[in-house]
Parts: sequence; C-alpha cells; structure tokens
Amino acid sequence: MAFTAVLKSEWTKIRTVASTSWTLACALLVTVGISALLCSFVSSRFKDMSAAEKLTFDPTMTSFAGMSLGQLAMIVFGVLVVGTEYSSGMIRTSLAAVPRRASFLFGKLTVATALALVVGLATSFLSFFLGQALLGDHGIGIGEDNVLRAVAGAGVYMALIALFSMGVTAVLRSSILALGILMPFFFLISTILGAFEATRKVAQYFPDQAGSKIMETVTDTTNQVHAPYGPWGGLGIMLLWVLAAVLGGYLVLKKRDA
Repeated sequence: MAFTAVLKSEWTKIRTVASTSWTLACALLVTVGISALLCSFVSSRFKDMSAAEKLTFDPTMTSFAGMSLGQLAMIVFGVLVVGTEYSSGMIRTSLAAVPRRASFLFGKLTVATALALVVGLATSFLSFFLGQALLGDHGIGIGEDNVLRAVAGAGVYMALIALFSMGVTAVLRSSILALGILMPFFFLISTILGAFEATRKVAQYFPDQAGSKIMETVTDTTNQVHAPYGPWGGLGIMLLWVLAAVLGGYLVLKKRDA
C-alpha cells in the first residue's frame, strides 16, 4: 500500500473514533479555560505580589498555566491512537493491510502528530491572547522579544508530548500499561524530583521539564539551580526523548508478532 493511502487510512481511523476527538477537544478547552482563570486571578492580585515575584513575573508563561492538564489530555490522545490497535485486536488487520511495518507505524504517527500540532498551536495562541487580555496592563504583546517563540513552542511542546506517548505505547503495546507509567512519570515523579534541590539536576533533563523551557521568556532568578541549557536546548533534549521512544516503538513492532 502506498504511503499516501496509509495516511488516509490512519486519518479515517482517528477521526471516526470519538475518544480521540474528545481528548483533543479537552486538551484545548481545559488548557485555555484554566489558563484564563489563573490569569484573571493573577491580574486581581498583582499589587499584592512581592518585589521579587514582580521582577520574575512571566506573563507569557502565565498564559499556559493550564498546560499541565492539557498535557494530560495529549498523553491520553497519544496512548489511545496506538493502544486501541492492540486492545481491539485491530493491529492484526492493520498489519495485514499494510505489511510494511515502518509504513504503518510512521503513517500513524505522522497523521496523529500533525493533528496534535494543529490543536496544540490553536491551544497555545488562544491561551496567550485570552490570557494577556485578562492580565491587562500586566500583559505582553506577541511582538515582544521571544514571545512568539514561546507561544509557538507551547504548541510544538503539546504535539511532542503526544508523539512521545505514542512511542511509549508502541513499546509497551498496552494502553493501560502506558497510562500507568506515563501518568506517574509526568505528574508525580517529575514534579517531586523537580521540587527538591538535591534531585532537580536530574529532573531538569526529563522531557517535560526540558521541553517546557521553550515557553519561558523570563528567567527565574530566585531559583538556586539553573538549567544548563536555554529554551532551544531544552526542546532539543525533549526531541531526543521523543526520538528514543519512537525508535523503541518501531523496533518492538518490527521484531514482535502482532
């Protein structure tokens, strides 16, 4: 089967499964909604912030306050795109239709990542413009230094989270197992290790903490442990994690029976 036909097939699979569409919608709505609420709260409490807090205040990053929950929806989306093939038994039919496993996997990842990128960019730009409107005089314009990079980077970050989740699920071949590993990793292990100075030097190389640097426009000078990389370096580290996950998924699919 030609690669274009594989892409069309995978697009049909994704758009006809309600759960994948709903998770993408949740990623957008939850991120924008929570970010707007926090921006409104910060705007009303800005005068009560300390001088140090005002000095390191990043209005762009504040616009993405809901990203952690939006990230959750992107993880679920990535897991479902790949894991549903195994849980439903469709993987046998899919591989019978597309015997070339590389074409099958990379066709699926291409379509799903492109869709996640579109939703991610829509989410980041909506979050930014709504957030800055709510911040009022404390907001920032899209044309200011590094702001466009941060806003576009936030959309790319969401797409990469989805792609990383797809790669991990392809390795594990189970939605339940993938969610059981990814959820604690991103929402417990990474957060806890990043909260303590002794372990922060390790946690800063995790995909979420490194990748999220692309969304920052102001360096937190109150943080005693600074990452030895900038926004683009952090995104590069995240890309290495994603590449490793996708490569692992391909090798497992290539060597193991459906």
